[in-house]
Amino acid sequence: MHCPFCRHTDSRVVDSRAADDGSSIRRRRQCPDCGRRFTTVETASLSVVKRSGVTEPFSRAKVLSGVRKACQGRPVGEDDLALIAQRVEESVRATGCAEIEAHEVGLAILGPLRELDEVAYLRFASVYQAFDSLEDFESAITLLRAEREPTGVEPGGVDSSNAP
Repeated sequence: MHCPFCRHTDSRVVDSRAADDGSSIRRRRQCPDCGRRFTTVETASLSVVKRSGVTEPFSRAKVLSGVRKACQGRPVGEDDLALIAQRVEESVRATGCAEIEAHEVGLAILGPLRELDEVAYLRFASVYQAFDSLEDFESAITLLRAEREPTGVEPGGVDSSNAP
C-alpha cells in the first residue's frame, strides 16, 4: 500500500475494524517514512455477469431499484425493501464466487420478495421470467396457491384427514 502523502511503498497497520455490517474492513495505517496516518477500506469484490457477457460490479442499489418498482403501490415500506436488498447481497456473497450470473441475482430476489408480497413477486417474476401469456401468470398463481394451502398434517405431526 503506497502512502498517499509521500508515495512510500510500505505502510504499517495500526488498527483494523469491521465496517458496513461486517462486509468490509477499515484499516488505520501509518507510513514508516513520513509518519503520517491514513485510512483504507477493504471489501471483497463481487461482479455480475450480464446476459450480454458484460461484467459490472454488484450493486445493492440496483437490486433495491428493481424491487422498489415491483412493490410500487403495494403496502411495503422502505425498511422492508432495504432488508430484501441486504438479504440478496448476503445470499450472493455467500456463494463464495467473485463473479455471479445476473440470473442468479434474480433468483436470489424472488424468494424474499415472495415472502414479503405475493403481488410484487408476480410483477417481478413476470418481467424476470419473461411471462408471455396469461397461462404463465395462471401457472405462477396456481403454484403460489398450492404452496399456501394446508397439507392436511397439523402441527405436531397429526394427520387430520383421517380424524373422526
